[in-house]
Amino acid sequence: MKNIVILISGRGSNMEALIAAREAGQLPVNIAAVISNRPDAKGLETAARAGITTHFIDHKAFAGREAFDAALAECIDGFAPDLVVLAGFMRILSEGFVRRYEGRLMNIHPSLLPSFPGLHTHQRALDEGVRIHGCTVHFVTPALDHGPVIIQAAVPVVDGDDEATLAARVLRQEHLVYPQAVRWFAEGKLALVDGRVRLAVEAGNAAVLIAPEVR
Repeated sequence: MKNIVILISGRGSNMEALIAAREAGQLPVNIAAVISNRPDAKGLETAARAGITTHFIDHKAFAGREAFDAALAECIDGFAPDLVVLAGFMRILSEGFVRRYEGRLMNIHPSLLPSFPGLHTHQRALDEGVRIHGCTVHFVTPALDHGPVIIQAAVPVVDGDDEATLAARVLRQEHLVYPQAVRWFAEGKLALVDGRVRLAVEAGNAAVLIAPEVR
């Protein structure tokens, strides 16, 4: 069984989805630890209640990004993870950190990358008038919100949407596709070939989740 470490900065709703999938027997991984850069992150309490080891490393206690990343990596490596999962971890990671975990560092972003990297993705999608929005699970590279795409979920943008309604629609899909991506990794169904993700044949048809319902 694969070991994973989850990094959070706040509530960690995607972390909650991963824990729920594991507890339901749908995610064959051991969540070895949940680590936050914020000591007051609510997700630490959630993880602890689930019996998961938690740590926090306050980034404000370090002189710079590289020093924090070195301390974070030392903590992570103590759990010997096969995969490091970013679940609302609001830190830009240094190139050295990303290279250390290349091919086993996963992130979820609330847009259909490469569209709308960075922050405020839902409002930007509305401002641009797009009709399809969504989320992307990808392997992390040194370029911000960039890297080989594992799975995406698409949702409609409807008249009358505001940032909150669109964000909620996307978040429901995040909670589906992130456990799916981690499960594929755990089952050995992901491969990186020439900078692109290749899925095992039986998984290939599910690389994009279309969610037409509007709630």
